[in-house]
Amino acid sequence: MRNTKIAALAAGLSLSLTLAACSGGGAGSGDGDTDATAGGGETAAAEGGLIGVSMPTETSERWIADGAAVEDGLTEAGYEVSLQFAGDDIPTQSQQIDQMITQGVDLLIIAAIDGTALSGQLQAAADAGIPVISYDRLIRDSENVDFYVTFDNEEVGVQQATSLLVGLGILNEDGSEGDATGPFNIELFAGSLDDNNAHFFWKGAIDTLQPYIDEGTLVVKSGQTDIEQAATLRWSQETAQKRMEDLLTAAYGDGSQVDGVLSPFDGISRGIITALQNAGYGPGIDDGMPIVSGQDAEIASVKLIADGVQFATIFKDTRKLADQAVVTAEAYLAGEEPEANDTETYDNGVKVVPSFLLESDIVYADNIQPLLVDSGYYTAEQVESGQA
Repeated sequence: MRNTKIAALAAGLSLSLTLAACSGGGAGSGDGDTDATAGGGETAAAEGGLIGVSMPTETSERWIADGAAVEDGLTEAGYEVSLQFAGDDIPTQSQQIDQMITQGVDLLIIAAIDGTALSGQLQAAADAGIPVISYDRLIRDSENVDFYVTFDNEEVGVQQATSLLVGLGILNEDGSEGDATGPFNIELFAGSLDDNNAHFFWKGAIDTLQPYIDEGTLVVKSGQTDIEQAATLRWSQETAQKRMEDLLTAAYGDGSQVDGVLSPFDGISRGIITALQNAGYGPGIDDGMPIVSGQDAEIASVKLIADGVQFATIFKDTRKLADQAVVTAEAYLAGEEPEANDTETYDNGVKVVPSFLLESDIVYADNIQPLLVDSGYYTAEQVESGQA
């Protein structure tokens, strides 16, 4: 059934191309569900087909940007788009995807809240001949995931840990050894365990930090070194703030100080920073704020980096990720196999999912301009105000 449907769509796409040729609260803070069908209406549906895009939440500016970029790219390519955000609620996302399948979408692009919770929806998609692209978060425990577009997530974890080491002076930005010898007290935070990426981030980070922990340069004073202990459900800023407050009470009541915190996401970073500031650290790094890493280059955290409060973040250019999702979708709907640059790493528990991995960058205060402003991702005014 899938081959028949794709062949028909390929013919339609070929015809359309021929016709076209002729003619949180706390430090740095600034949900809900939407059901937006956007694009070219009946004309777009006739030319390219209807694509369902399921994003996990609107509580993170990152996912809002992803949804908009994917929608814009698909619309420009001549597709009608049903874009929905699930408000970080698993049943809502399941229902939204069910509705997309019933609606007759020709392809699904899904950033899952819980990578293990969509097997029924994916089976229904397969039965209807609908290809599924897993977007940034790998969908697990299903053979019906056709492709995965993401960043090199283990390398992102390496970068998070590297930025922490640079901030502490153990390494220089070029990777050479720094002058600092420690010991430094650090604490570790991980993402939400139902997000497959959290495990890749953690592995990359811990593999990078472990030699320094083993030799005593880094000390996890709380003793919480397992991902289960460090996990932050739904990547919640408030949950991270509460855990940091608890760590300060339990492990640092003797007057010792925290020197650095590994954070895998900017929202978590801002929760950590709020807890630290409330405990008397800072307000900035020059005033004693510990080195805090991050991820996603959210504008509120970019301002904190520019202001010398958060030390670093990881820039994953969602424009490139959205472009790759569009390229992959076009390949499937043309009856072709999309290009993969990794066919070994991402085992979802049932199959190794062919993937296309993109590169990311560490953002420090001194490279905000070239990485984020000169590239057009943010304006200088947005960085200054902390609002996009």
